[in-house]
Amino acid sequence: MELEHVIGLGVAGNFAGHLEQAGEASDFVNVEVEDAAAPKGIFPFYVPGGGEHFLHRFPVSCDTIRSSDAGENLQIEPEVALLCRIDYRDDRVFRVIPTHFAAHNDCSIRRPGAKKISEKKNWGPCSKGTSAGMIAIDRFAPGGVLDHFRIACYLARDGDLHPYGVDSAVASYSYFNQQLLDWLVDRMNEQEDAGPLESITGWLASAGRPRDALISIGATRYTEYGEETFLAPGDVALVAVYDEREFDETELRSALANESVESSASLSLLRQRVE
Repeated sequence: MELEHVIGLGVAGNFAGHLEQAGEASDFVNVEVEDAAAPKGIFPFYVPGGGEHFLHRFPVSCDTIRSSDAGENLQIEPEVALLCRIDYRDDRVFRVIPTHFAAHNDCSIRRPGAKKISEKKNWGPCSKGTSAGMIAIDRFAPGGVLDHFRIACYLARDGDLHPYGVDSAVASYSYFNQQLLDWLVDRMNEQEDAGPLESITGWLASAGRPRDALISIGATRYTEYGEETFLAPGDVALVAVYDEREFDETELRSALANESVESSASLSLLRQRVE
């Protein structure tokens, strides 16, 4: 699918501890949630349809991360992205149906004072990453294929491969499966423009109520190295969503270091060089 025609949305705060490590927890102190475990909200990172707003610039690349013109600090945010179909009723989102998943880098600028999350997410072409190796979802429910997948993240620098994100089970997201889908529908319809968040209904309308969405569902925790290390030209960022029945972490890390593995039915791999 041509992702230029797909709205890009992200979920903030869906993995315990990530916002604190990213220095973003204070952005959400006034955001009220009914459930302490719930994500904090949804943010847009790309809105198709053209226009002057920075969110209309297509940011996704499967092989490159481009530094911002201002030279700001960038960090990998390793995630699973869901390619979803959106069903509407009376101009409201009625249902979100995931069809595929992929490794995703919700690469972010650490920009103190940004008013909206989206201001840290799209600084032009090649400011996001989604693997071209998308894997079909049999069912987004317990017993489905994602029960067996994990997320790993590494940074290749000066010939060494460093663990950047904590290797984590996909099923360990705070909200997942039907609970996440119900939450997404609610937030797409009801989220207000307040604090770091903005109205998703407004952006869906601006995009002509697109039938498809790429939704990144939250970044894992960083390792100590990942928390302290920003991207630099020449680095290679790697996010791997892998089937633990086919790989263990040690085998996967060795294969990534040797560049001897590519995306398959058991691995969605995103490899991006930093420019």
